[in-house]
Amino acid sequence: MMEQWVEVALRSLAGFVILLVISRVFVRKPIGESSPFEFSLVGIVAIIIALGSFQLALPVRIPLTALAVWGILILGASLLNVKSAAFRSFVTGDGIPIIKDGKILEDNMKKQRLTTDELLKKLRSKDVFQYADVEFAVLEGNGELNILTKKEQQPITPKVLNKTVAPIKEPETVVMDGKILDEPLATRGLSRDWLHTELAKMNANLNNVFLAQVDEYGQLSIDLYDDIVQVPQPVELPLLGASIKKVQADLALYALDTENPEAKKMYKWCAKQMDEVDELLSPYTSQ
Repeated sequence: MMEQWVEVALRSLAGFVILLVISRVFVRKPIGESSPFEFSLVGIVAIIIALGSFQLALPVRIPLTALAVWGILILGASLLNVKSAAFRSFVTGDGIPIIKDGKILEDNMKKQRLTTDELLKKLRSKDVFQYADVEFAVLEGNGELNILTKKEQQPITPKVLNKTVAPIKEPETVVMDGKILDEPLATRGLSRDWLHTELAKMNANLNNVFLAQVDEYGQLSIDLYDDIVQVPQPVELPLLGASIKKVQADLALYALDTENPEAKKMYKWCAKQMDEVDELLSPYTSQ
């Protein structure tokens, strides 16, 4: 006859493994994005596992059967949630406007049992401290408030300024916890020798490097274990931009100084070419 504490331990271990499997298979979103219905399903599964762990009077097949049934129901609900807009609306609820055209909709707040303090708190969580800055706000089914600020309160972007910027690609992490990662280095076409050379330029020792990343331009950024040490920032691209501007300015000055018509024409043409190069590379050199 198995000791009771051993059986409880084995059941608890099995329940833990089952819970891990269920969370990996069914849970695909952060906790904050889950609906009350999804919270309830997780709670029911947890209760079944907990009861099956210490209720030794229950044969093991009883909680396993319950878990199998609920697993099938959860899977069915997940598939139906993806395929049916009506079911999705019923389970998660539709977004309810709380602010429209800059005006707070008090009736909708009452229906959602949302107090003024809660509204202001949710606005602050979106970095909005004055409701008058909000053009539109909707309360989602999971309780999250999504907002659209007024045009004059929106940040200025390169698109607004009609300015071209360089495309952004994800950086490659080449050192993590002080260890070199060869695969990301190879992805960028780089080697360990290159990495050691760049670290030497920064007067950094690999043993002191906590994290290092290479951006799409091949510039290395590092974070050290010793936070007191100041790490120099990459300056290659800004220096290139400054050099191009200096060459363009020098050519324009030579065109003004020379009396030779042919030389003046050549200097002006070269200065114009350098100006075009500067404009072409400015999205990169101004990073």
